[in-house]
Amino acid sequence: MAEPASQLPALGEESPSLDPAAIEHAYIRQRARRRRRVAHREYARNSNARFWVMLAVLSLITVLIGLAAFHEIQTNFGVFQ
Repeated sequence: MAEPASQLPALGEESPSLDPAAIEHAYIRQRARRRRRVAHREYARNSNARFWVMLAVLSLITVLIGLAAFHEIQTNFGVFQ
């Protein structure tokens, strides 16, 4: 049979206050989480630009290799001379 949940004692005036170092540590931890979240958002936003830049670079390399191969074929076989 289930038992009722235990009640936490109410805090009175004589209870100790929170540790200031713990509060400062919580602030530092929350700031770090916020910085990570912002950095991740910026990284994701910039990923679209990185994709298009890499696609353009790869396309340029492909065109240059194709032109070099076409030139070599013309030179070796004298197709258009």
